[in-house]
Amino acid sequence: MRYRTLGRTGLKVGEIGLGTEYLNGPSRETVGAVVAEAVEAGVNYFDVLYSFPEYLDNLGAALRGRRDQVVLTVHLGCAETDGQYRRSRDPEECDRNFHDMLRRLGTDRADIIIVQNSDEQSDYEEILRPGGLLELALRLRGEGKGRFLGLSSHTVPVPQRAVESGVYDVLMFSINAAFDALPSEAGSWGETGEKRDLNLARRSLYQLCAHREVGLVAMKPFGGGRLLAPGDGLTAPSPVECLSYVLSQPGVCTTVPGVKSVEELRASLHYCEATPEARDYSALVARSQSNLAKVCVYCNHCQPCPQEIDIGQAMRLLDLASLGLTEQLRRQYRTLPGGSPADCVECGACQGRCPFGFDAGACMKRAAEVFAGE
Repeated sequence: MRYRTLGRTGLKVGEIGLGTEYLNGPSRETVGAVVAEAVEAGVNYFDVLYSFPEYLDNLGAALRGRRDQVVLTVHLGCAETDGQYRRSRDPEECDRNFHDMLRRLGTDRADIIIVQNSDEQSDYEEILRPGGLLELALRLRGEGKGRFLGLSSHTVPVPQRAVESGVYDVLMFSINAAFDALPSEAGSWGETGEKRDLNLARRSLYQLCAHREVGLVAMKPFGGGRLLAPGDGLTAPSPVECLSYVLSQPGVCTTVPGVKSVEELRASLHYCEATPEARDYSALVARSQSNLAKVCVYCNHCQPCPQEIDIGQAMRLLDLASLGLTEQLRRQYRTLPGGSPADCVECGACQGRCPFGFDAGACMKRAAEVFAGE
């Protein structure tokens, strides 16, 4: 494992970190095996983003005796209702959840406190208001509950403003070849009113992080797994190609691929020993020109659903079903927590929260049709 300095924090972090999003669900034994092998391989940047009790308890058990070997990032702003993820901007709720997360993880502090998922300027203003989440994060840091502060986002303007503020030490941002290849019509407006190409705006953000010594953590290196899927008659890129692209971007200190098994962890760790030829991502960049705009990457930022549908998991099953409907997929569909996709009323709440503008409502109806009778 090679290590990079995480901006002005001075922390040395492995190029390959561990995203734990998909460790919400596997057994405690699986979580323990993934964490043990990751630490043994030199992975030391761990991102913990949910407040689900079982998820945290499993990670806490896996980290027992290993806490001092990892840089632990804990998110502020996560909550859940009846097993569904939701974002929260209620300081009292977030304070309670944060302390419960630490307790279940078996530690008294996080190394980095990430204010979670701020994409819109209005939301960022809510974070900045007196008594808001930033004030809470600063207080927690002052109490020794965290060493450094960070922000996670999927859009350019908010993190640019956050980095320029000098308040945040770390930025967690979605980076992959497909997102970076979004066309100019999806771009942002420059200061003089001209439309800026999104590719240029994103790269300018990466360079700004490097210039301001803000540690840049790349999330979604596989685009929610979609970059690894074959399509358009092209061979699917390897995890190594995807990770190589991400780690080649200016300012990037580490990336946190999400894994749900030891096998998926090993596929990402193969990057560490891959040859220069295996790391060549030129074909990936060419393939990514048909980008991932307005598609689901299963991140669940669309939650909570008024009908209590687990949209991310339903979309994952629907996408898998497009390759062939199996009995295992049928069984997983039958046991989806909360509401059924058939209950969707296409209210549009999910699309309004999606960082990528994906219309999940129509797809919930499609899922109900595909799995009809299940």
